[in-house]
Amino acid sequence: MPSDLILALDVGTSSARAGLFDDQARSVPGMVAKRPYAMRTTPDGGVEGDAPFLLGLLEEAIDEVLAKAGGAKIAAVACCTFWHSLMGADPEGAPLTPVYTWGDMRAEPFAAILRQRMDEKTYHARTGAFFHPLFHPAKYLWLGPAKAPRWRSFGEWVYERLFGRALATVSMASGTGLLDIHACRYDAETLRSVGLREDQLPPLGDTKDFFRGLRDPYGKRWPALKDIPWMPPVGDGACNNIGSGCSTQERIGLMIGTSGAMRVAYETDRVEIPWGLWCYRADRRRVVLGGALNDGGNLVEWCRNTLRLGSPEEVERELAAKEPDSHGLTFLPFLAGERSTGWAAHARAAISGLHLASTPVEILRAGMEAVALRFALIYELMPAAREIVASGGALLKSRAWTQMLADAIGRPIVPSAEPEASSRGVALLALEALGVIKRLEDLPATVGPAVEPDRERHVKYVKALARQRALYDQVVRR
Repeated sequence: MPSDLILALDVGTSSARAGLFDDQARSVPGMVAKRPYAMRTTPDGGVEGDAPFLLGLLEEAIDEVLAKAGGAKIAAVACCTFWHSLMGADPEGAPLTPVYTWGDMRAEPFAAILRQRMDEKTYHARTGAFFHPLFHPAKYLWLGPAKAPRWRSFGEWVYERLFGRALATVSMASGTGLLDIHACRYDAETLRSVGLREDQLPPLGDTKDFFRGLRDPYGKRWPALKDIPWMPPVGDGACNNIGSGCSTQERIGLMIGTSGAMRVAYETDRVEIPWGLWCYRADRRRVVLGGALNDGGNLVEWCRNTLRLGSPEEVERELAAKEPDSHGLTFLPFLAGERSTGWAAHARAAISGLHLASTPVEILRAGMEAVALRFALIYELMPAAREIVASGGALLKSRAWTQMLADAIGRPIVPSAEPEASSRGVALLALEALGVIKRLEDLPATVGPAVEPDRERHVKYVKALARQRALYDQVVRR
């Protein structure tokens, strides 16, 4: 067992993980624990979690890794959590609301109120966000800031339970829509517009603002972790890019898990944000620019369950055997609404061109191709890059889907060979913040062989994208 390990905690929307990494950001074999879960959904568009329950799963994962590690020396703890979460708490930290996630669309009607109070384009230029229900301004208008004296992301609430105080890294705050992305401070106009006081939010900090001194019962439960530095939570999307080796403008990260995202992370003093893309932060030095889709692996899972498809292996063979766009279907992949690039939260999925001969696998392929086409739209707005690196469990399990993406975008797709990219990314940020490594970019990620695009297939997908744009204009922009 190597010495001076980093314990990386990674809380996503479908699982909580804990794992050990060495001082070169290499995962220690066998030293990982995972606890899957599912967020609650409601008929009116809610997607929410229970904070104490999620914390309990994270505690179990930590317990398991510590038991496996025995007496190994852990030098620090690093944590990343899902962006955009919001919950209210009382002064003692007791939850007053569920954890509202990025998928919760119940605040959608309040985006229109924001447009009456502020100019969306200047707001976007300052914050990198949109008037969309996944961002916090619309949620505050829906919930009412007075409903709770304190508002936190899930990760900030966890640290408040562990240490008795909270801090929002500029990374986590950048996903709220409340942060001036350039100045790295809360945006005063936005706070006024939603009636929120800054003292209801955690103070801002960065990756070097370590926590120490676990309070009981956690100090007694984890004595090996009590007095070592804990890096405050950062956004899991930023960590996924960094862990995949996409921390410069040379590489774009493309991730498909439950949802999907295309991001570029790099150091800069100031960034111009193209309309249609968002901009967040990994830390005070690095921005994360990109676009995201609500539908990714969840669309595939919906198709599998609804269309009663066969085994994953059988379906993968059938998908790979079919020619691009041979089904004649046009699919708008908005089962969970739209984020990039149109930001129409009210959008819903639609399939045009169904006929009696349409098969379940053809519908699935049309949906997967539709997601690939949405990524092609995002790519049109992204800065030029040398490579696109793919990660995420939903994508890497399907070579057929990776090929669809390469053909639709017209660029090679390089699969990441890092099994836990987000965990590795947060370990890298911690190693850099601790001074163990000078620059996280100096520890490259491992990747697999590139999946090359086919020119003829790309031409077919260009035509398919034109059909998708036309259907979008008819159904979403009507």
